[in-house]
Parts: sequence; C-alpha cells; structure tokens
Amino acid sequence: MAETLGRAYATARKRLRATSASPDLDARLLLQHVTGLDHAGFVLETERALSAGEADQFERFLLRRLNHEPVSRILGWREFYGRRFAVTPDVLDPRADTESLVELALTLCTPPPKRILDIGSGSGAIIVSLLAEWPGARGVAVDISTAALEMTQRNAAALGVASRLTCLEGSIFAPVSGRFDLIVSNPPYIPAADVEALAPDVRAYDPHLALDGGTDGLSAYRIIAAGAAAHLEARGLVVVEIGCGQQGDVKAVFSASGMSFVKSKHDLAGVERALAFVCA
Repeated sequence: MAETLGRAYATARKRLRATSASPDLDARLLLQHVTGLDHAGFVLETERALSAGEADQFERFLLRRLNHEPVSRILGWREFYGRRFAVTPDVLDPRADTESLVELALTLCTPPPKRILDIGSGSGAIIVSLLAEWPGARGVAVDISTAALEMTQRNAAALGVASRLTCLEGSIFAPVSGRFDLIVSNPPYIPAADVEALAPDVRAYDPHLALDGGTDGLSAYRIIAAGAAAHLEARGLVVVEIGCGQQGDVKAVFSASGMSFVKSKHDLAGVERALAFVCA
C-alpha cells in the first residue's frame, strides 16, 4: 500500500523527536517541500498518496535532519520577519531570535532613518528586512566574506531592495565612509572556547567565522562601540544582538566608549536579545 501524507507525517514526527526540538514543524516543512503543498493543502490532503519519488526524497531529507542538519539548510531558505531568505553554508542561519533586533530598531527609529549600516550582513536578513519596512531608507551592508555578501545581494534582489543597498567587503568599519542614522549588527558573540560545545545543528552547519567572538565573546562589540561615534549622525543609534547573559558586559563595553544604553528587546524565550545605544 502506498504511503500517505498523513502516515508519513506521523512516522517522521516520531523519528525526529530524538534529535529535534520541533519535530512536528520539521516534518511538515520537509513534506510540504517534497509535495509542493502549501500549509492548507497539507492539512486537507492527509490521505494523498506519496509517489515513489516523493517518498524517496522525503526519506533522504529526513536522514539529513536526523543527522542534525537544520531544515533551512536542507530546503535552502529560512523564513525571517515574514519574508523568505535564501541561505547557504556560507552564512549564519537567520533565526527568530534576531527578529528582536529588527523589531527594536523599527520601534525606536521615528522618523525612519535615511541611511543604515549593517555590520556582518551574512544572508542580509537584518538589512533587507529593514529596507523592506522603510521604503525611503538606503543601506550599506558590510561583511568580511565575499560569499556572504553575494547572499546579501541575492536576497536584496529577490525582495526588491537591491537598488537601495550597497555591499562592501571588509572587516567592520574598515571599508565604510560617511555617517548613518542607524548601525545594526548581529556579530559573532560565542566565546572561542565554547564554540565546540554548541549544539551540532549550529556547530556543524553555521560558519565558525560568524560564531567565534574571541576569548570572551566581546571582540566585535569593542570595535563597533569604539568606532560608532565616528560613523553616526547626531542622535544616531546602534542596535546589536547579544548572547544569553551578555547584557551587562555589552552595556559596559558601549558605556566605556561614551555611548548610553537606550532600550532592550527580549526574544520569544524571554532572553534579553537586542540592545540599543546612542552617543552620550
């Protein structure tokens, strides 16, 4: 008897519980990709028989997920702030936690900024989302990785903001000139000694360049804080993502560079995840 969508989904959920924190969602997304069904179709067509090709492809995807490969890596895209972003092994997988940074920037910047700088743009999830929300803004994306900048450009083009975005290759402020109303960054913030202890979904699939924040995880914040004033317009803001429990240390880094804390934003798990600063 041919495998049905409903039975395949039930079996996959059980198998994924050993390695995934979201087995139901993972199984559904993989099955939808294999069958081409949207969410409504998936719910309505549980008795639909899978073809042999669909069943084989789903099993291959399932084995990859059981080996801790994130669903976004398998599918080649990640949903972020209501938009679909292409992802490759060259960029950090944009996660829901980072939406806290976008939300904080959108809340604080009234009127909207004219110029935005994104340090370490990766997939472009942050800068592209902000440009899409602020159609009058222009942005500059900086990344040390050529491949990452290509992904930023690809996503900017796909989401219709490429004409308002300039991509520069280099480290933090090195290739940047001019001043900005808003600087955003999700820098590497994992202490170097802790990278190998990360969950395999992260350690084995996210680029270490985007994870390793130096000995104490604060290396990038120090450079950003030290150079921010020279690249900000009057009352311009810096909004950064931080790791769990880093709020005190990051606030101290920016305070030592003459910047004042403005506001923070918690993620869905209740972790203080994004911090905003202004020149004192």
